[in-house]
Amino acid sequence: MTIHWCGTGLSAIPGLRRLIAAGHEVSVWNRTLDKARDAVGDLTRRIEVFDIDALGAEVQPEDVIVSMLPGDWHVPLAELALAKGAHFVSSSYITPQMRALHAKAQIKGVSLVNEVGLDPGIDHLMAHALVSDYRNSPRCDASNALNFLSYCGGIPKHPNPFRYKFSWSPLGVLKALKSPSKSIRNYREFEVARPWDALGHYQAPLPRPETFEVYPNRDSLPFIEEYRFDPTWRVETFVRGTLRLNGWAEAWRPVFDEVEGASEARLKEMSDSFWAENAYAPGEPDRVVMCVSLSASDSSGPVWHKTYVMDAWGDERGSAMARLVSIPVSLAVEAAQAGQLPAGVQAAPSDPAMVTRWLGEVERLAQHVAVVDHT
Repeated sequence: MTIHWCGTGLSAIPGLRRLIAAGHEVSVWNRTLDKARDAVGDLTRRIEVFDIDALGAEVQPEDVIVSMLPGDWHVPLAELALAKGAHFVSSSYITPQMRALHAKAQIKGVSLVNEVGLDPGIDHLMAHALVSDYRNSPRCDASNALNFLSYCGGIPKHPNPFRYKFSWSPLGVLKALKSPSKSIRNYREFEVARPWDALGHYQAPLPRPETFEVYPNRDSLPFIEEYRFDPTWRVETFVRGTLRLNGWAEAWRPVFDEVEGASEARLKEMSDSFWAENAYAPGEPDRVVMCVSLSASDSSGPVWHKTYVMDAWGDERGSAMARLVSIPVSLAVEAAQAGQLPAGVQAAPSDPAMVTRWLGEVERLAQHVAVVDHT
């Protein structure tokens, strides 16, 4: 069985190197050979120019195709995996087009795994662990009011005036600012057109508590079911969102003023400017903070409240973002190869034993991981 790893961008390397170093049969496919050779040439010579037809000629049943390419490649590569009876893994969100492959994948008996990076990915694992813990608690009661928060952000370890730095093209960040979000607030669906319309503050329970600016992103609502919330539970708050350094909104106010009506060409100009002015310098450490929290309250107040908190930063192993995105991807590749995942389209696993094992791996990737019991 061969792992066909497509894409050797910055966020792909630690997981790819882990699989090669562990002795797996890995073929590396990248649009630029020199970049791939720089990244893993010391470990393997099995590096090819990415071409989907050439890849298709090599894929065999039970192989695994990994897409760390731009998002528009995920579905074509998943379809190729289906046609060849191979598995598929990506770190990206499951799109409707990907979801549409579920029945075919079940019939074929192959796993099409997505959302197994950092966010989405590690956050899913933490959420599954918290929900399972609460469900098994004597304080679990359908009359409780539940509040779920999940915030994650890549931020500079050494803050700059812009309160943010880029490790790849800023264009994706700018486009995300134009995206609406849905969440639950006060038991009701809460929709905002732009992130800055729902900006709030969150105090992360780090060893030295730290306050961040936060806002909801994308559509949080499908994850109520994904995280196995009981349909009878009363959900007061449910939000998955982004975390930024304090002062971010003020520093980005001119960006907010322009981005909403900006053309594609203007967004590209802005992206190029931000990349020139606010990119990470070589060897400069990044930082990732993630907090996933679940609390339950009755008429007297909180009766159950726990938070997973993670703080990681770049070190001699490379950037925190790269480790936390690609190592979980590599774990999913191994799980798919071993037949540990069900057939069909799926996100990060909810199986308690697998969640525990993967979170144990995550603890080795971050400088601080803890479960804080607030009660």
